[in-house]
Amino acid sequence: MSSSPAAPPSARPRRVVTDRRGGRSASPYDSFNLGDHVGDDPADVAANRGRVARELGVPADRLVWMSQVHGPGVVVVDGPQDGPLPETDAVVTSTPGLVLCVLVADCVPVLLADPVAGVVAAVHAGREGVRRGVVPATLSAMASLGARARNVSALLGPAVCGACYEVPEPMQAELARVVPAAAVATRRGTPGLDLRAGLAELLTRAGIPEVVQDPRCTVEDPHLFSHRRDGVTGRQAGLVWLG
Repeated sequence: MSSSPAAPPSARPRRVVTDRRGGRSASPYDSFNLGDHVGDDPADVAANRGRVARELGVPADRLVWMSQVHGPGVVVVDGPQDGPLPETDAVVTSTPGLVLCVLVADCVPVLLADPVAGVVAAVHAGREGVRRGVVPATLSAMASLGARARNVSALLGPAVCGACYEVPEPMQAELARVVPAAAVATRRGTPGLDLRAGLAELLTRAGIPEVVQDPRCTVEDPHLFSHRRDGVTGRQAGLVWLG
């Protein structure tokens, strides 16, 4: 199988994580909510997404969104999409100028890039997605476009931290069978999950040499949306593209 040509020098991977500041949405979505499935005014969400496109200097149709379902589904795209990708939790491309978007409010946005092959991916990695193998499925899709693990770097964006993510012991044990490093104690000494630690372990096992973790906790940081903290709330986004 032939590999994809290397990305031109001008098309280097770029990654951004938004927060809740600077948008148009009213409480409880205040203010830079990018989720269109949480009950916010659609016009406000559209305005916020339009700001993303303007800030990145791309047409709005170059933003690729997903209808995320906490599963292992991965889609490879090579051009603008007509609406969000259905039942998808990871999206991969080798096309410069397509901005891959993952929405989160406690789950981990995983932004992957191989600058040699010119391949990027955005992954929605919550507990169920990690358990069901969304990250290995994404790495396999990237490899189909010529990416190689030794050239891939990963950014694990802000998410609920292990000290705040309390789960029943059987649930902790279930995920620990996949990623042992995810099993931690919470601040109260109860069973907890550190998804970023588990993902870092998983990516390192897969041969990814560079895994960077954003240390911010969505529950603790008021500038970030958190479903666990607030219930009804908005979504920030992790964005990755070749630009």
